[in-house]
Amino acid sequence: MLLPYLNKELIEAGCDEAGRGCLAGSVYAAAVILPKDFKNELLNDSKQLTEHQRYALREVIEKEALAWAVGVVTPAEIDEINILNASFLAMHRAVDGLKLKPQHLLIDGNRFKKYQDVPHTTVVKGDGKYLSIAAASILAKTYRDDYMKALHEEYPYYDWSSNKGYPTKKHRAAIREYGTTPYHRMTFNLLGEDSQLSLQF
Repeated sequence: MLLPYLNKELIEAGCDEAGRGCLAGSVYAAAVILPKDFKNELLNDSKQLTEHQRYALREVIEKEALAWAVGVVTPAEIDEINILNASFLAMHRAVDGLKLKPQHLLIDGNRFKKYQDVPHTTVVKGDGKYLSIAAASILAKTYRDDYMKALHEEYPYYDWSSNKGYPTKKHRAAIREYGTTPYHRMTFNLLGEDSQLSLQF
C-alpha cells in the first residue's frame, strides 16, 4: 500500500508530470489533494497500471479528491525554457488551479523550483510511494493521452494515438518522411543519434 501522506497536519498536494521525454506535444502536470483517510488498493504509479485502470481511477480521484487540477506547457514554451523548467512550470500551473491552497507540496522526482511560499519535498519515484503523487501521475498521464489522441486525428502519420509522442521508430520514420509539425519540440533530437543537423527546419 502507498503512504497516505507525509505531513498529517498539513493540506498536502501531490504533483507529477507526464510527457517529459516526448518529441511532440505539450507536457502535462497534475496536482491532487486527497482526504487524509483516502484509501484505494488499486492506486499506484500510472506506469504500473493498464490504460483501463488509469481511466477508471481518474473518475475515482476526481470524485473523491478535496481538490485537483491539471497544468499544461506547450511545445513552443518547452523550446523556449527547456523541458526541465517546463515540467516545473506545468506543476506550478496545476497548483495554481487548485481550489484549495496547499500548505505543502509532495513532488515526484529529485528537483523542483519553489512555488510561491509553499514548502515542498521531492520524492524520487514518489508516484510509487505516496497516494497523492500516484493520483497526480494518473491525471497527468490520462489527460495528456487524451490530448495526443486528438492530435493524432490531425496528424495520423506519426502514430501518436499509440506512441503518445514518445520517440518510437515509427514516430522518427514519419518525421524523416513527412517532416515536423507545429507540435514537435524543435530543440529535441527528433531523428535520434547524430542526425539532428540534417533535419531542415
